Amino acid sequence: MSSSDIDSLDVAPGTFIPLSEIEVRAISGGGPGGQHVNKSATRVAITWNVRTSRALRDEQRARLLEKLASRLDQDGAMRIVAGEFRSQQQNRRAALERLQQVVQRALIVPRTRKATKPTRGSVERRLDEKRRRSETKSERRRIND
Repeated sequence: MSSSDIDSLDVAPGTFIPLSEIEVRAISGGGPGGQHVNKSATRVAITWNVRTSRALRDEQRARLLEKLASRLDQDGAMRIVAGEFRSQQQNRRAALERLQQVVQRALIVPRTRKATKPTRGSVERRLDEKRRRSETKSERRRIND
């Protein structure tokens, strides 16, 4: 996936985040790297606002605001920074992929659990074990004459 080839991120079936909604900024990288890191802005910070996005339906927006609350600022914007590569293009791609993964995971609605009854055999085994345990404990007691 080349970031220049795409114009949107696919985050759910029928839901795409247009790249026009994502603010991409190149910033200087920190840490070791010598002269290269001092004179090149290869680190990439992307910002996407969940509250103002037109790509989301209301229920998706509510779900993202709830699930990603710890990652959002007061305005509802999420910021992702990538700086693991020496190339700005690779870092941009990595940041966009990370945003896509985070949003995809947050939009997954877990299945509701269906309550089931224990099988007759499991109930019988449980009661049988309970009876045996009771007998074992009662045999340990003192017998009053």
